Amino acid sequence: MGRLLLVSLPATGAIIYRCKHCDTHLAYDTDIVARTFRCKNGKAYLFNRIVNVNVGSKDDRMMTTGLHTVCDIFCVACGAILGWKYLVAFDKGQRYKEGKFILDRSTALAARDAAAAAHAHADRGHNHHARVTSSADDDDPSDDEDDQHM
Repeated sequence: MGRLLLVSLPATGAIIYRCKHCDTHLAYDTDIVARTFRCKNGKAYLFNRIVNVNVGSKDDRMMTTGLHTVCDIFCVACGAILGWKYLVAFDKGQRYKEGKFILDRSTALAARDAAAAAHAHADRGHNHHARVTSSADDDDPSDDEDDQHM
């Protein structure tokens, strides 16, 4: 068995999404395209880029916004299914999704890195914690776009 190569996202002060099972870095919040997506487990976010994932087999899936060719994405460290990658959108209006990733929010934790969290709390005169979770999940479910499997 070979060595596992993980990408560690550098501390930028941005929130980093991590696998909830093994804490592997996945993406920055600055790579979020939309927070209004849904999947079978609830909230999902559309990302431009995600790291430390393996892709599964291509699959044509009928979703609420039409037919898409997608492949599931899995954490490279623990193998947990995290969401999917859009390969093809058959509807012209959905083509903006091609090459982008859906991250199921039930599979990921959003946190600032320890240094950024310490700096943010020091600026406000508070005690620091190693992690500060994001409140970006407080979306109104009434504007949720769509793409849960039918």
